[in-house]
Amino acid sequence: MKIMRKSLVALAIMSLSVAASAPAVADAGARDRGSIVITEQASKRILVLPADRASWQDRKLSWSWAPNAANGLADLAGSWSNPSDAKLAERAGQKYLLTSASGGFAAVVPYPAGDRAYWAANVGGPANPHSIELLPDGNVAVAASTGGWVRVYTASQGQRSTTYTEYPLVGAHGVVWDAGRNVLWAVGTDALVALRVTGTPAAPVVTEQRSVRLPSKGGHDLQPVPHRPDLLWVTTEAGVYQYVKTSDGFTQRYAGAREIDRPHVKSVSTNPRTGQVLTASIQEGHLCTWCTDTVRLAFPRAELALHGAWIYKARWWIG
Repeated sequence: MKIMRKSLVALAIMSLSVAASAPAVADAGARDRGSIVITEQASKRILVLPADRASWQDRKLSWSWAPNAANGLADLAGSWSNPSDAKLAERAGQKYLLTSASGGFAAVVPYPAGDRAYWAANVGGPANPHSIELLPDGNVAVAASTGGWVRVYTASQGQRSTTYTEYPLVGAHGVVWDAGRNVLWAVGTDALVALRVTGTPAAPVVTEQRSVRLPSKGGHDLQPVPHRPDLLWVTTEAGVYQYVKTSDGFTQRYAGAREIDRPHVKSVSTNPRTGQVLTASIQEGHLCTWCTDTVRLAFPRAELALHGAWIYKARWWIG
């Protein structure tokens, strides 16, 4: 069985290799249409594709990335296993890929150059980092599920700074900065918390401002809802919710719930331009029991398949 699994992994990687030489600079047309970033665990790469069926069928990547000698991260490549998060952020006019991997890797990488890291570290494979966020002061928040913590690393103090402050959160899976409320939201197994980050960039202090029990167990993904500052997307093992900050409650009475809400959704995000909602969830019968090769869209309803891929998370990549 182990030999069979290795062979199937090799086939999955070969099926994606047609895009291995994708340019470092993303295609402008792809950006105009909107693109999707995926954490592809078979080839251990972050892949960006235009959000259209032809590009997915033909594997037309607009960008790809993994740590290696060329981008100065060869020493951390051993911690790059099972990429677990990828999202786009901007600070001081520079766009960044924020990415983590279950093997312990966490990094903030300039996009589209991808040739170095603003910050990178091995935060510990046993901790199983699942999510990452860039804070306004240049520091970086990381959530680790097995470690049961949310840490703020002093990335502002150096490219390889490993100094951090820690907040314990059982099953920590997601982190999102809320610029309007000036808090860091984090989701764990049973709770959604709002954390205040004070102190200085060199010596941050994290304190709990709010904690609310999840409506079902197994908190997983956490994302903002564009143009709706009072809402957050929250997924659990049971379903997909929106959290309403002002009423401090969860709802499944949102537009498109019939298409979006289902168990074991690993990621959810909304296209800020079109309002289209993108989700990735466990695919029955997939060799990787937590992966899929097909993502779903709502508004309008559609599916995009990258056959043979091991997709863990998929997010809109607009920028």
